[in-house]
Amino acid sequence: MKITANKFVSVTYDLNVGEGEERELMERATPEHPLTFIFGTGMMLPAFEEALKGLEVGDSFNFSLAPADAYGEYNEDYLMDLPKNIFEVEGKFDTEVIKEGNIVPMMDSNGNRLQGSVMEVKDDVVVMDFNHPLAGETLHFSGEVLDVHEPTAEEIAAMSSGGCGGGCGCDDADCGEGCGCGC
Repeated sequence: MKITANKFVSVTYDLNVGEGEERELMERATPEHPLTFIFGTGMMLPAFEEALKGLEVGDSFNFSLAPADAYGEYNEDYLMDLPKNIFEVEGKFDTEVIKEGNIVPMMDSNGNRLQGSVMEVKDDVVVMDFNHPLAGETLHFSGEVLDVHEPTAEEIAAMSSGGCGGGCGCDDADCGEGCGCGC
């Protein structure tokens, strides 16, 4: 069976970023923890799906996605200085969560959920980066198709419950937007 619309798909992959010999492994989906998704339902990056379209069980793949086809170019406008007081809990700045390198779930004024990376904590502001962690990166995928079949009712229910399927470099189904695979 070929990978086409509304098929349940299971793949292994290595996701590397960078160029030439400077490539760095960012994520890996293994046979024990593969990436699983229903093809053509908007769960994955469109260009990722396009590269897999028509493949069958046992087929290998090796392709790259330019930033424009993945998470876009890095945008300096997504770096923001936010007042330190918005990170207070019961009147005290949250030093456990708000420290350099941490990813913090946030919400904008319209109620949209965002993931922000703490870049720097200054005296009166916290510098946050709201770019996707892989913005500006060319994504290099190599892997193999493990399974393609008509999804069961249980698989459809599991995929539509808000998780991102299996694999995806995550240990659970609620891996948020940090996954290179587009979950």
